[in-house]
Amino acid sequence: MRILILAPQPFFVPRGTPIAVRALMQVLAGQGHEIDAICFAEGEDPGIPGVGLYRLPALPGLRSVPPGFSLKKSVCDVIMLPMAAWRLWRGKYDLVIAVEEAAFLALALKPVFGVPYIYDVDSSIPEQLNDKFALPGWLHRLLSRAEARAARGAVGAITCCRALEELVKGYVPGLPVQTLEDVTLIAEAGAPPEDCRFDEPVIMYIGNLESYQGVDLLIRGFARSEGPGRLVIIGGVQAHIDALRKLADEVGAADRVSFLGPRPVERIGDYLSRADIVVSPRTQGRNTPMKVYSYLDSGRPLLATRLPTHTQVLDDEIALLVDPTPEDMARGIATLLSDADHRARLVEQARRRVAAEFSPDAYARKLTSFLNETIAPRLAEERQ
Repeated sequence: MRILILAPQPFFVPRGTPIAVRALMQVLAGQGHEIDAICFAEGEDPGIPGVGLYRLPALPGLRSVPPGFSLKKSVCDVIMLPMAAWRLWRGKYDLVIAVEEAAFLALALKPVFGVPYIYDVDSSIPEQLNDKFALPGWLHRLLSRAEARAARGAVGAITCCRALEELVKGYVPGLPVQTLEDVTLIAEAGAPPEDCRFDEPVIMYIGNLESYQGVDLLIRGFARSEGPGRLVIIGGVQAHIDALRKLADEVGAADRVSFLGPRPVERIGDYLSRADIVVSPRTQGRNTPMKVYSYLDSGRPLLATRLPTHTQVLDDEIALLVDPTPEDMARGIATLLSDADHRARLVEQARRRVAAEFSPDAYARKLTSFLNETIAPRLAEERQ
């Protein structure tokens, strides 16, 4: 098939949705599909054979687009619409894969060009906005109806977790939906990083530092934990690092918390090899954090909050789940640091789960089956 991917993000940059889009491209191109993609101006070319990238113009003020909703992102989405129309007019595409809010663009263009689209749901837009801005009820309902309309116009949907699959099926009963869980980002091990060498046991967080990630909760919990330990936080922009460094000072843990800043995604395994415990303290959202899959593959025990964002993938066999409070976070840290047998059990069960369900091969198998056995017949019906 000839497929156009609408990816309203900087691409490629090493963070959640762009990493998922790259995985999607790699599998589709590897199966012999012809892929074009429209993305934001910022980012590096990932160099995937068989994928043509078309970037938005690098206009002043539209750099450094953050994750989630922003005015910059909204302006870029508006600019993407005529670019998508131009590609559809010239390209003779069989299918559009519209990532997140790009589904609204695909919905608007479908009556004009007749090209069906798959809605790639990496997060719920009204839920994401509500978490950030505490929307009034009427606006949340309006956005939910708009999201449901985008789903109804699709030929199928891809989601990154079961909660979003259930959301889409609630919008459109009977719509084909395939959950494609993210996979580990750990590559072949390299040299252990010298900037992450500590004498104390290391509790490690890797990821962006947006408020929904709960890193403030992690710092407060770590400050309450007893015994030796070093909290290492990797990732984030400088403004977030500065704010969390101030918090660490306020709770009396500044001398035990190290902020290393962003590191190349290709080296995630090298940094995880320095950890004794890995942590996902997320407090908001439905989608499972991408980091969880690398954590499970790291050979290190995982501590995570007992919330749906985690429990749709994690259970007590493969992670220590705690309530999202500083007290319970501190208890979890202490438990894992003091109980070697518990750590070993979690690591072994996680290793088995990753091999069975969250490997790159499993991802490719699910996507290929969905396209060939579900979407292709529906496209054939629409062409008749």
